Amino acid sequence: IIKMVDIQSKHITKQYVSFDSIYNDIHTLYKKIKQIPVNIDCIVAIGTGGFIPARLIKNYIEVPVLTMTVSHYQDEVLQTKTKHIQLIQAETEESKFIKGKNILVIDELDDTRTTLAYITNKLLELQPNKIIVGVLHNKDKEKSGILDERVTYISSKKVKDKWIVYPWEVKDIDKHNKLSIL
Repeated sequence: IIKMVDIQSKHITKQYVSFDSIYNDIHTLYKKIKQIPVNIDCIVAIGTGGFIPARLIKNYIEVPVLTMTVSHYQDEVLQTKTKHIQLIQAETEESKFIKGKNILVIDELDDTRTTLAYITNKLLELQPNKIIVGVLHNKDKEKSGILDERVTYISSKKVKDKWIVYPWEVKDIDKHNKLSIL
């Protein structure tokens, strides 16, 4: 069960997700991941939304966690150009965790799929053995980003196309919790 409440703000309908729902979605995601007959060597968290889900999935899959961060949004508006913040580059210490390895890429949300496509294409340049993408929530809408055929995609669940507010994005967790309880 996902506990969400719709709130209109700036003409955007927002849904507030509780930590309890996230923990349940992490467990569901893990069960789907373990059905794939491959041992995960490394988790790549997509920042910043994927940081906490990656840490939570690490409770089940005890491997190193690396991060890659790009930005497509500014002030809740989708931008046309990708902003690089942190990437794993070839010939670095981090790239040794990727080449020839089975990588699990974690993010909280698949909205347009642009970030997932961008990050997985960058990782494919580093020659992993396998890339699996795991997201908590997959928005039920047409995607502009396309994943390479070598990437396996898993989501915990599909959700409506609304702005989702996660507990790690707020300053007032008590208010958030009140909004996330149905």
